[in-house]
Amino acid sequence: MIQYYLPTINATLNGLAALFLLLGWFAIRRKDQRLHQQLMISALVCSAAFLSCYLTYHFLIHGVVTRYQGEGLSRIFYFAILLTHTPLAMLIVPFALMAFWHAYRQEFDKHTRITRWLLPVWMYVSITGVLIYLMLYAWS
Repeated sequence: MIQYYLPTINATLNGLAALFLLLGWFAIRRKDQRLHQQLMISALVCSAAFLSCYLTYHFLIHGVVTRYQGEGLSRIFYFAILLTHTPLAMLIVPFALMAFWHAYRQEFDKHTRITRWLLPVWMYVSITGVLIYLMLYAWS
């Protein structure tokens, strides 16, 4: 029965990750390292839970391919998002783990070098993940 809810759970986890990333960015701008740490760990946990649910859904339940039913401009928009979202999603996994590792080891110069570009990419992936869900399930 849960298989029917996994796409919604996935979108929720993506949305939460984006929210935690944004709040974490605000926290570090205010020099609140403790809050930043908690929010970024929350974003990492949400993204890891998303990845687990996504892989479970697509490889064990639904199948690898989900066909987009829209036509015209919405189809072009969907595939434009998907073509950028997918490779960037794969790219952020090792870099998010490296950023976490450097922060854990208090190597903040290395952490910052990675996160300067990782944050906007991770935000993009999280937000477009929600958009993909909406286009596949809510707006079709």
